[in-house]
Amino acid sequence: MEDVRRSADEIAKMRRAGRIVAEMHERTRAAARPGATTADLDAVAVEVLARRHARSNFLNYHGFPAVICTSPNDMIVHGIPGGYRLAEGDILSIDCGAIVEGYHADAAFTMGIGDVTAEDEALMQVTEQSLWAGIDQMRDGNRLNDIGRAVQAVVEKAGFSVVREYVGHAIGTAMHEEPQVPNYWPGSPGPKLKSGNVFAVEPMVNAGGAGTRLLGDGWSVVTADGRRSAHFEHTIAVTEDGPEVLTVP
Repeated sequence: MEDVRRSADEIAKMRRAGRIVAEMHERTRAAARPGATTADLDAVAVEVLARRHARSNFLNYHGFPAVICTSPNDMIVHGIPGGYRLAEGDILSIDCGAIVEGYHADAAFTMGIGDVTAEDEALMQVTEQSLWAGIDQMRDGNRLNDIGRAVQAVVEKAGFSVVREYVGHAIGTAMHEEPQVPNYWPGSPGPKLKSGNVFAVEPMVNAGGAGTRLLGDGWSVVTADGRRSAHFEHTIAVTEDGPEVLTVP
């Protein structure tokens, strides 16, 4: 593991980026209603970035064509905004990020469009709960894979499945830095966490099996069995006083 510990000044820049990401979440959530397209939501996020004089870390990342990922229903991650029109009963994950003075923040949430089923509501609640269980492990001296063990315990207790092919990551002057942060127990505890480490933790949880399938666009990942999926993510700094979530208002 690269032992990258961010200074207070670096974390302050990431906190500023994180607040912009939180605003992108707030604005896209308000715009996500039946009849809106996922391209409409991308336009909302573009406006927030422009107004806050921040850059997108998603746009043109390995060729990705938008500033947010929009992943409805059985799509797990990396959905490309476009003509998909939201309908009552959909669930939708929105993942986005921002760069301020060269420092990154990254976060995601999943929401229901209008009324959703009890299972969909449970899936979203459990996924978010698993994220917070993982965040609670982010304390100086704990081990990196304590995070994933806590996530997995919450998810599997509820009868859902943790995606394994896609994981969280360290973050700082690049969006994706080493080490990776699994959302499950990989069989060893991993390195010790230290104050100044910053990670993006992002459980992806399926209602059915954990299997995934990549679509022909080369980006969109869906569940192998067609069941629904939820995704929640925050960028978090390990501090002497415990975890600090940077992607909140």
